[in-house]
Amino acid sequence: MFGYIYVNEQELKLREYNTYRSFYCGLCQELHRRYGRRAQMVLNYDMTFLALLLTGLYEPETLFEEKRCLPHPVHKHAMARNDAIGYAADMCVLLAYQKGLDDWDDEHKVSGRTISALLKSGYERIREEYPRQAKAVEENIRLLREVEETWKGTSEDQENAFGKACPTDIDYVAGLTGNFLAELCVWKEDIWQEDLRQIGFYLGKFIYLLDAVEDIEKDRKHGNYNVFAAAIDADAKNGTSGDEAAGADTGDIWEEPRRGEIRKILNSMMAEASRAFERLPVIEYAPIIRNILYSGVWCKYSVMEEKVGRRKEKRAGAGGDYERSI
Repeated sequence: MFGYIYVNEQELKLREYNTYRSFYCGLCQELHRRYGRRAQMVLNYDMTFLALLLTGLYEPETLFEEKRCLPHPVHKHAMARNDAIGYAADMCVLLAYQKGLDDWDDEHKVSGRTISALLKSGYERIREEYPRQAKAVEENIRLLREVEETWKGTSEDQENAFGKACPTDIDYVAGLTGNFLAELCVWKEDIWQEDLRQIGFYLGKFIYLLDAVEDIEKDRKHGNYNVFAAAIDADAKNGTSGDEAAGADTGDIWEEPRRGEIRKILNSMMAEASRAFERLPVIEYAPIIRNILYSGVWCKYSVMEEKVGRRKEKRAGAGGDYERSI
């Protein structure tokens, strides 16, 4: 689900990109230092963003070291180290442990069970040190699982009796990821906590929805829950008419008007997150953070759009070749 909150490299100055990489590499090194080499496999861009955000806000003393590492053994490169990066490393492990358990429960992925087993001792320590964050992740992932179980048990006579865990309620379902990412963004409960919660909440919703957009075809193929697929199917069963039916009939979220609606939802999520960031007194690293919020988060979406466009062109070309052959 994670890995969408990344920089747009083409829009960054070289110095800014090198700074960003120093935080990414520093987070990787911190995972190794705290939890062993195997923990480095749970490194992700989203927690790198968190480390940058909290460093820019709280300005902890930061050490930049030139080191070699296993993935880059030849040349030394910069690695940032501070308390905010240490906190981000803890949150990486917290998320990865719970996601591993969820993957095992949902799809019996051996990789999920393995990751959770490897991180269990570290997770127990984090759970004691950060009970608020751990509780938020545990509770909201449980609620996400409840939504999926409700969807799996759906029949035609149940579809209007979901209650709170409605699998077709995009705002509610995405909000569960927003809820726990909001708590992870709050390192210190102080005057900045509400703005940090807002950033985390809307980023969490954006991540969940973008992941659902990317995975919808795979989820349909394997019979897995996907909030957009569930909403489309519900529209079809309810006999949606007019413009909305065009997207519902094909089940294609890249067809209008559904494509525009989804883009509007994603835009609103990032607008709220960015608005909260601009209220924070962040000066150092602000250009990098703005790059991520205003541009970087859309890079993956743009790649998806390009893939869809190429696929449609290929189908259209194949149809033209067929027509010419007859």
